[in-house]
Amino acid sequence: MSSSDEEGVDRLLLAPEAAKILRLTVSTLAKHRVYGTGPLYRKNGGRVVYALSDIQAWSRRGLRRSTSDRDAAPLSPAKAHAAIAPAYRETPDER
Repeated sequence: MSSSDEEGVDRLLLAPEAAKILRLTVSTLAKHRVYGTGPLYRKNGGRVVYALSDIQAWSRRGLRRSTSDRDAAPLSPAKAHAAIAPAYRETPDER
């Protein structure tokens, strides 16, 4: 494949490579996958891969001008938000 053929192809990264670019640990990136808070990823066979453009787009969502930037979209932490939501809490009748 020539360099001109590769221009339209998005570079795919393995999870350790993507984590290194984002300055995250591999386990934090895995938690983001589990909770759906991280960058888009693909499964090629059994292997998790990230498109470089998706990594960059997710990272750009965290851009801020200042600490009080109210217009910026928050990047969710790698936490199980749904697990603590009221709909998932055990009610007294279910105990």
